[in-house]
Amino acid sequence: MGDPPGDVAIYPHGAPDAIITADCVKWSVDPSVADSRFLAYATRSPAVREQILDQTKGVAQRKISLARFKAVKYPLAPLAVQQAIASALDSYFSRLDDAVANLERVQRNLKRYRASVLKAAVEGRLVPTEAELARAEGRDYEPASVLLERILAERRRRWEEAELEKMLAKGKPPKNDKWKAKYKEPAEPDLHGLPELPEGWCWTSLEQIAVWGSGGTPKRGQAEYYGGEIPWAVIGDLTDGPVGSTESTITPLGLAESSAKLLPSDSVLLAMYGSIGKLGISTIEMATNQAIAFAHPVLLTSRMLFTWLLAHRPHLVRQGKGGTQQNISQTVVKATVVPLPPIAELARIVDVVDAGLSHSDQVGGSLKICVSRIQTLRASLLGSAFRGTLLSRVDQESSDLAQPVASIA
Repeated sequence: MGDPPGDVAIYPHGAPDAIITADCVKWSVDPSVADSRFLAYATRSPAVREQILDQTKGVAQRKISLARFKAVKYPLAPLAVQQAIASALDSYFSRLDDAVANLERVQRNLKRYRASVLKAAVEGRLVPTEAELARAEGRDYEPASVLLERILAERRRRWEEAELEKMLAKGKPPKNDKWKAKYKEPAEPDLHGLPELPEGWCWTSLEQIAVWGSGGTPKRGQAEYYGGEIPWAVIGDLTDGPVGSTESTITPLGLAESSAKLLPSDSVLLAMYGSIGKLGISTIEMATNQAIAFAHPVLLTSRMLFTWLLAHRPHLVRQGKGGTQQNISQTVVKATVVPLPPIAELARIVDVVDAGLSHSDQVGGSLKICVSRIQTLRASLLGSAFRGTLLSRVDQESSDLAQPVASIA
């Protein structure tokens, strides 16, 4: 059983007696007829693999029965040829396994490198601090505490502007400023137990530095809502980078009859279900479903907020609730406390992070290509082995290999 069936392994000589489950087939090989390694490799070869897949039945649980498996035809060479082929494949695959292990080690190092870059970024160790540069250059600078005051003031100003626009659109201009009291200031972050920050930095919350919202879902079963011209982002569209297109689209009617909004480009997108913490920045106008939260930073760039969310993703993931379908609430996200550097320093940090992660992505892409080529080479070697072209003609014509072909009893 499996998806698909056909995985094969050799239980080694001298190992303790063992029990197999019902989803395995045990094949005891007569060593005078066949080499176990040869048959294991043959099972992975295209000639046998395709037969197994042809005999696979079922949808939810794909499987091949023992009776159907017994009908699979295996190529069988003389025993000495089998042993030579198996030994050659052992040698090739051992070297390929070593290569894959080396590539995986580099991939782990890349992952650690990315984590260390992001950790250094939020701890003020990636670039010289603005306070240090200001002293060296004999100038003043704006500390993050003052920046935060400006952010909060701008946040309120934008809210008042939007509220006034709504009232005027309804033909109800305000008679006084009492309506401004409805503004809800973001909660002050809990600073208890937090470490000391670099000079010029301060603590803030994700709610204080950005305006948050979430997508919606059109009514289900309405075919006319889907397949329109409006990009419709789902979690699968988020790849920790720019989002310039989406697989799904909706119609203007579908958007109008949902709670979703058309988001401007440069919106920061954050997955709230399943793949918690997956990120994206929209490069076009789009709408999202309820599994994605969006954020619009105040006085900061979207790239700055994106980088800070990327650095704090491990914390967000740890806050996830639920079983197989993990989720995180906007309340938890907005309450997340993060360090805030002076804006000039933050810009330099983001530039260095972008350069480091871009280089890491390039190396990671090359590693994936190498792994893919190794898998292709494995398949090619197996194909050659069971087409009879892997061994040299000299080997195949030597007298010790020229024995009659045996058959499996």
